[in-house]
Amino acid sequence: MKQVSDRGVLVIVSSPSGAGKTTLTRRLITEFRPQLEFSVSYTTRAMRPGEVNGRDYYFVTPEKFQAMVEAHEFAEYANVFGNRYGTAQGQIDHALDAGHDIIFDVDWQGGQELSKRWPQDSLKIFILPPDMTTLESRLRSRATDSAEVIERRIRKAKDELGHYPEYQHLIVNDELEHAYAALRATYLTRRYGSVDRPDISHPLAELAAKVSDSAAALAHARSLLS
Repeated sequence: MKQVSDRGVLVIVSSPSGAGKTTLTRRLITEFRPQLEFSVSYTTRAMRPGEVNGRDYYFVTPEKFQAMVEAHEFAEYANVFGNRYGTAQGQIDHALDAGHDIIFDVDWQGGQELSKRWPQDSLKIFILPPDMTTLESRLRSRATDSAEVIERRIRKAKDELGHYPEYQHLIVNDELEHAYAALRATYLTRRYGSVDRPDISHPLAELAAKVSDSAAALAHARSLLS
């Protein structure tokens, strides 16, 4: 079995809004903390009910965000529906050097920038929705976004889906347990070289590792864009 690397892994998870990447990434963190850390982004958007500054995001003013941009403190940043989001470079370098893995819940633009900056450290995973009807239903059921934002997210979904070829692994989130098993197995295989460890087991892990990169997942991605 491959030995644990002295250097950390950047686990980059992307998907259109509503495909379930946040649920999946937070579950992975809960299981593998403290080896796996969540990358807390900076944002200029308002805090939503239930969110905590420093846990969900670092909520800053537009002026503070711009000052960080000018000081070259971000590894990547983007404007999403009128709000700015960015990942601080310092926390990534610190985690990698300490041998800790860090997971990113980002869109394809953020994933592209991160993998360009740390190509050897990046593990890129794209989460696919079961179908466009389900994705639209998930977005409309959210009480946190305005109707205008939801419509824009729906229009943007196909554009985001078109970037799936940039990712090493595809996982279809049609059933949460199977999707999580696939994500888990993909991470463990990169971190340890195998999902077969006596102290870390999962009944669906080996199957999920095969399914996540199967021809079926690729065909599913193409069907979403047809």
